[in-house]
Amino acid sequence: MDNKLLRFTCSAIDENGCFRPEHTGYGQDISPAFVIENLSPDTKTLAITLEDLSHPIKGFPHWVIWNLPATHQIPEGIPSGANVATLQSAKQGIAYGWHRYAGPKPPKGANHLYRFTLYALDSELDLSANVFKKRFLKAAAGHILQQGEITGEYQANEPVANET
Repeated sequence: MDNKLLRFTCSAIDENGCFRPEHTGYGQDISPAFVIENLSPDTKTLAITLEDLSHPIKGFPHWVIWNLPATHQIPEGIPSGANVATLQSAKQGIAYGWHRYAGPKPPKGANHLYRFTLYALDSELDLSANVFKKRFLKAAAGHILQQGEITGEYQANEPVANET
């Protein structure tokens, strides 16, 4: 693993460490944009996971995506689907029952802590999109050059205008 910590910012999390409503399951559920620093020049692809650290099933997955292009920016609003043609050969695994970003949606009144983990990988992963986070992590284990994390909190107190 590269000695430099993979640093990044995420548009979903505000300056107070809280999720912005549009990136939650009570809002528009839009995947956030990421800006990446200190990316190893040996990086071939990127991967991201989002997990709920406060869920009774610790680390409950909300998103797993891999084979993202090795760039310093990942756009907001990645579309649903197992294969994301607009982003090289990116694949979204199964998280929260879908092949898509599923933002925070804790029970009303509950405050949950979520973690984005960004991985810089030395190769493209040859995985079916029909895998869960555990299988992704096993496949990625020998290919991680760098990784970084950002945590954010979300508490749903009031309904948001676009609540489903």
